[in-house]
Amino acid sequence: MRRDVRNYRFNVLLKCGVIRARRAFKNLSDFSILTANESFMKNALLLVFLISFAPFVYSQKVFSVDYASQADVKVFVVDYESQCDLKVFKVDYSSQAGNNDGAWFFVDYESQADKKIFFVDYESQADLKIFFVDYSSQAGWKSSSKKHLMY
Repeated sequence: MRRDVRNYRFNVLLKCGVIRARRAFKNLSDFSILTANESFMKNALLLVFLISFAPFVYSQKVFSVDYASQADVKVFVVDYESQCDLKVFKVDYSSQAGNNDGAWFFVDYESQADKKIFFVDYESQADLKIFFVDYSSQAGWKSSSKKHLMY
């Protein structure tokens, strides 16, 4: 009799899935094996979800604000690469934005941004001096002393 119940339960699991089997066998005492497997699957799915979205957590999404008081960092665009602290490449999509490596994506809304920046008129007003480059391979920090400003 016990063996028939196990075979029947196994067939129900195969045909109906774990959730339907749980409903059918709520009162069985050795159902704990299924719930342990089920919690393992939930944890595994959560881990896969977190790993797949990890690159988006540290992306450099910036928003240009209208006033200096609203900004996290005040930025001045220099004329020559040799004058800058950071060489910036503007990417087309947020998924291409880098991890504090100079690949910036400019967002449309302040709430989407990791950092709010304000472009100042004079070099002496700036916290960070940047130079826009033409290729993503050129982007990066020239001076790592101000790297903390964009974290």
